[in-house]
Amino acid sequence: MDNHTIKTVFKEYIHPLDSKVIQKMIDNAEIDKYVKKFDALTFINAFIYAQMKQLDNLQRISDTITRKKTVQRLVGIESISKSQLSRKNSEMPPAIFQAILHHLIQQIHQLLGPQKADKALGELHLIDSSTISMCLSQYEWADFRETKSGVKMHTSIVFCDGVSYPNEVIVTPARPADETQLDALIVPDKNVLHVFDRGYFNFTTFDAYCAEGIRFVTRIKTNTVVKVIEELSIDPSSPITRHAVVNIGKMKHPVQLVETVDSKGNEIRIICNDAKVNAQEISDLYRNRWQIELFFKWVKQHLVIKKLYGKSENAVYNQLFLAMITFCLTLLMKINLDYRGTLLEMLNWIRDYWTTSMEQFISDIFKGPERTSKGRRRLEHERIFEETFKQYETGEAGHLDDVTINSII
Repeated sequence: MDNHTIKTVFKEYIHPLDSKVIQKMIDNAEIDKYVKKFDALTFINAFIYAQMKQLDNLQRISDTITRKKTVQRLVGIESISKSQLSRKNSEMPPAIFQAILHHLIQQIHQLLGPQKADKALGELHLIDSSTISMCLSQYEWADFRETKSGVKMHTSIVFCDGVSYPNEVIVTPARPADETQLDALIVPDKNVLHVFDRGYFNFTTFDAYCAEGIRFVTRIKTNTVVKVIEELSIDPSSPITRHAVVNIGKMKHPVQLVETVDSKGNEIRIICNDAKVNAQEISDLYRNRWQIELFFKWVKQHLVIKKLYGKSENAVYNQLFLAMITFCLTLLMKINLDYRGTLLEMLNWIRDYWTTSMEQFISDIFKGPERTSKGRRRLEHERIFEETFKQYETGEAGHLDDVTINSII
């Protein structure tokens, strides 16, 4: 029997998690040592299902599992209370979910990295953070501002050929500056080009990256001291207004400086420590940085992040990592099926067909349109006129005087 005939979409969806690998992590951490009913694997399945179906509170998760037999079979538990969900969410160590996320990222990278990385520029890693604001009285551990709390997702995404996926995600309270996590998001690989904004600006760090061969593109601040080493020629027809080799601030290593304007006409000054990248490429690379903003927007709109399941540090961190895991599982399904639609379309297909067999799922998502159109068909009299006119132009119209024959034959 075909494996796709008996496998449901949800079972195939969570298959990349590799339950054997996860179980080893759980056993080593002794998470399920005294657990009888709601073990860690069941918890993971339940909360991935909740992310996929956008169940935004624990009561909805509890009710859905308790009322629906199909959910019970696929998740692996017949009933669970809101308090049990909350307790388990607070007890689970976030390191487990971060390790699972890395496991999925490695699978995506193996599928996409070698075939999509740009030969000249290498891998493009975009770095930024996104803040989730929270109520100060309920999340006092998440230090942010005097009036509210918050956490930050410090994220590095790989962007190539229109596809974005996380390379690293670090969750911290919101107050520490972005630059404190930059080293952890940098990949010490000469084939990787990192792009980040002014929130990570640090002369000492940049000098260290130059010495270690770590390539980067970033925007400099308006008050940055620039010492020109050499002015370079520019294409007058391009939007670039200046290209030079410079020293900035207290940096010892020279960098390329490119000045251009944004869509609103504001001046942008960009630096790059790779001498092989030309001015137009530097400008385009920095513009690609907005892809990470689109990534954050997608995750916040289509997964459960803005409404939190719990108030403890573990509960919040676990939810954010599970959202990233759900993103990666959706992308893996799209890649493995070679589905050409958008990632949101793939997620919606999975949401609608999660109990269906993979055979039916594959058949339906690749089914052609039920009605076909041949387009605007030419009328018969138009064809007759064109052929008759062509005969007239070539001098072969004598037969038109003979009414005994058909002029089209």
